[in-house]
Amino acid sequence: QVQLIESGGGLVQAGGSLRLSCAASGRTFSNDAMGWFRQAPGKEREFVAGVNWNGVFPVYEDSVKGRFTISRDNAKNTMYLQMNSLKPEDTAIYYCAARVGRMGSRRSHDYDYWGQGTQVTVSS
Repeated sequence: QVQLIESGGGLVQAGGSLRLSCAASGRTFSNDAMGWFRQAPGKEREFVAGVNWNGVFPVYEDSVKGRFTISRDNAKNTMYLQMNSLKPEDTAIYYCAARVGRMGSRRSHDYDYWGQGTQVTVSS
């Protein structure tokens, strides 16, 4: 059974930092693209950051550029999202996702596997 399990969410004050992890099991994703999405209450799920199979050329949603960093450790079958200078508008459930194939995508429907999500709440 393939599983993506997120961890590292929580409550943080504005300006603070969190590091999300996404641990995969049941299948290796070392040759696949992965990404982070988020969904705030009453809003659609949106792309946050993505990385191709080898971690080169990550892409980010404009509002998180310069604050968030996506990375992956294929030896550990794990992906990360370092979030700095957090803002209240970053509050959402964050999901990790994996797409079979080497190239990433900003479109949620292109992803084949999803985690259950982890809550990130940023207080003002």
